Amino acid sequence: MRYGLLFMLLLAISCGQGKKYHDETTSVSTSGLVADIVEFQEELNESFRDPDTSPLPDKYRKDFEGLEFFEPDTSYVVVAQFVRTPDAIPFMMPTTTNRESPEVVYGIAHFMLNGTEHQLEVYQSLDLMDQEEYVDYLFLPFLDETNGEETYGGGRYIDLTIPEGDSIVIDFNKAYNPYCAYNKKYSCPLVPRQNYLRTRVRAGVKNFKKD
Repeated sequence: MRYGLLFMLLLAISCGQGKKYHDETTSVSTSGLVADIVEFQEELNESFRDPDTSPLPDKYRKDFEGLEFFEPDTSYVVVAQFVRTPDAIPFMMPTTTNRESPEVVYGIAHFMLNGTEHQLEVYQSLDLMDQEEYVDYLFLPFLDETNGEETYGGGRYIDLTIPEGDSIVIDFNKAYNPYCAYNKKYSCPLVPRQNYLRTRVRAGVKNFKKD
């Protein structure tokens, strides 16, 4: 439902371009997308403050004021063509530890970003798919050219929901760091090299500074 709403908002933005009488619609749509991004940031910060959900060690959490994010940018909200891959063979995704995560490529997202065509594999966890709360959950890990500088060197993740049609909304403003970026006790899936975006994704969570 949430992604369907974003899709309609994006269509409204597109319709408004170059049309004076659509200026108001464009403004409302853009502000709605930004509000959704801000809400994501606030919820993520709240989870980091909560000792029951925070990945931060106590020595960092007690003085935690908030994660550092790029400014919300609706140009990083894309509607991708989503090609399902029902014949994909399950595989074991390596992690930062000896553990391996059983995954399958659920589909491939094709989209334009920063003026260039890209594609990313979108995964479904075989461990989670039978759990009711994760029945429609998809996992999108990616690397980009900000890694190791502005963002975490190991790449970032985005949570998605199985779409009803052949398109899927990807909001890079909702990219977050693996928990192992904050605490080595976590085991985090490694981003496959085929999900490397040859562009700078200046959206979402920035690198965590422990100083």
